[in-house]
Amino acid sequence: MEVILMENVENLGSVGDKVNVKSGFARNYLVPHGKAKMATAANLAEFEAIRAELEKAAAEARQAAEARKQEIEALGAIEITARVGSEGKLFGSIGVADVSDSIASLGGNVEKSEIRMPEGALRTVGEHIVDIHLYTDVDTQVTVNIIGEE
Repeated sequence: MEVILMENVENLGSVGDKVNVKSGFARNYLVPHGKAKMATAANLAEFEAIRAELEKAAAEARQAAEARKQEIEALGAIEITARVGSEGKLFGSIGVADVSDSIASLGGNVEKSEIRMPEGALRTVGEHIVDIHLYTDVDTQVTVNIIGEE
């Protein structure tokens, strides 16, 4: 099924791209969330009329993400204190919510859905690198230093 993207969609395309997707993905996700419209002649004409506005909105969102990236990088390393056993392993783990709350306490603004932890939650004391995905092609990293307390 061919659709026109109304906003940037990760791993699919950017504003104005005409892409082929599976019909279920288009009907159940892209169209209801306003991320795409069916590629009919009427929708193509309507899209061309508002193309400049959509591209401007995408550019503003990217600039906002770049500003947030600078904010987050200015925070430096983030320290989280957690209970630890005798071998340096944590009781429990440090997850996405803990990292998000620590950044917020330092004055940053990061949603839980923007934090990427592909290896899962952090379970040991020490420094860990956590990726943060703010917008399409706007990524940064934060150093999380876990300090143990007995």
